[in-house]
Amino acid sequence: MADKARAKRLADLIREVIAQKLQRGIKDPRLGTRVTITDTRVTGDLREATVFYTVYGDESDREEVAAGLNSAKGMLRSAVGAAAGVKHTPSLEFVPDALPETARNLEHLFDQARERDEEVRRTSAGAQYAGEADPYREEGERAEDDADTVDTPDGADGADGAGPGSTESTDSTEGRTDR
Repeated sequence: MADKARAKRLADLIREVIAQKLQRGIKDPRLGTRVTITDTRVTGDLREATVFYTVYGDESDREEVAAGLNSAKGMLRSAVGAAAGVKHTPSLEFVPDALPETARNLEHLFDQARERDEEVRRTSAGAQYAGEADPYREEGERAEDDADTVDTPDGADGADGAGPGSTESTDSTEGRTDR
């Protein structure tokens, strides 16, 4: 079994050779510039190669290109063998790539999400909040906040004169106040 780096190099070489041969070497009118080789994968033993392609056109064009690639498979394999210089030239299998269909499906889903976002934006345009400014405050926090804001006659916020804003500290063991 060959290492992954060698299989990757061979796959890249196969992709380049097939793309060049489709552009210049094959005279089949079914192929030509309508075919794009998107990816190539080689098995670990370097015996089989899968070539993924896309076709610019409709379903009838895809069928014509598939027939053209199958008829030119032998010539393409010979070109790969001459360029690769390996003991056994991999057999080629051509598979239409699902990338364009997947991209169309994703675009459709993005359009639906944009429409829903716009609908939510229109619905919430004149809406007001149902609760207070801070709906996550607890009831206990509200009571504590209200108790903290009550002023005592001497101006301190607590019974001992060491409220949250005071700089005084009380030493609990001796009962004296340090300033």
